[in-house]
Amino acid sequence: MSETTKILTIQDISCFGQCSITVALPIISAFGIETAILPSAVLSTHTSGFEGFTVRDLTEDLPAIQKHWEKEGIYFDAIYTGFIASMEQLDYIKDIIDSRLKPDGLVFVDPAMADHGEFYNGFDQEFADKMGELCKLGDYVLPNTTEACYLLHKPWKEEFTREEMLDMANELSKFTKRHVILKGDTNEEDKLGMIVLDKQESSLEIVYNDKIDYVSHGTGDVFASAFVGSTMVGKTPTQASQIAGEFTKRAIEKTVGDENHKYGVKFEQVILDLKELLM
Repeated sequence: MSETTKILTIQDISCFGQCSITVALPIISAFGIETAILPSAVLSTHTSGFEGFTVRDLTEDLPAIQKHWEKEGIYFDAIYTGFIASMEQLDYIKDIIDSRLKPDGLVFVDPAMADHGEFYNGFDQEFADKMGELCKLGDYVLPNTTEACYLLHKPWKEEFTREEMLDMANELSKFTKRHVILKGDTNEEDKLGMIVLDKQESSLEIVYNDKIDYVSHGTGDVFASAFVGSTMVGKTPTQASQIAGEFTKRAIEKTVGDENHKYGVKFEQVILDLKELLM
């Protein structure tokens, strides 16, 4: 990694709640990577567990920001997308990738639109199909099982067999330029697995971390951000998945038992562990 490595992350800002840019910016920066942001929307809080939150859609701002960056000659070594606020934004983001990514740059797509068998508020199958087109620009695509099922037009269920997970990962290869990181394998007792597929090398591995029975908003963003950072400092997809999974697990461990902390996981309390995990 050069000293001038720059990443752009495109997702929303939740002013309160540990998710999206609030998570991505500090975690990726902790790897020593210069991190720029492009907010897709600004919310007073994230959308899980809060009522009456405010939302300001920033779709109309994206083209002007791109135009200014073009004028200033600003380019990025990688672009990482998360929560996207509208279908129209997906088209703008494709243009930004085409215009502002360096020729050898990487694209990471976390198709953040669904979990636990349901779309997030405001999303539907039409949006999922449009998200699939963005995923095809990704060098790395990181869906959970719900997002994978919507991309593939498959029914979701609580548990998938090992064979079903592997088949799903292979089917998802059409939605990436190279790598699929499919989260949510539960076929090992007390473990949570990720299917790591490299379609160029025709390789497929399963990475496991200890499972903690705790559900929280934002853990996918913690995982994806740690994965992006690990990859950009030279780790393989398998290594990056292991590091990101362990980092997320440690953040969850710090949060379990705190009844007043229902809006994310305490990743800040383990962020210094990244140095150890990278060794």
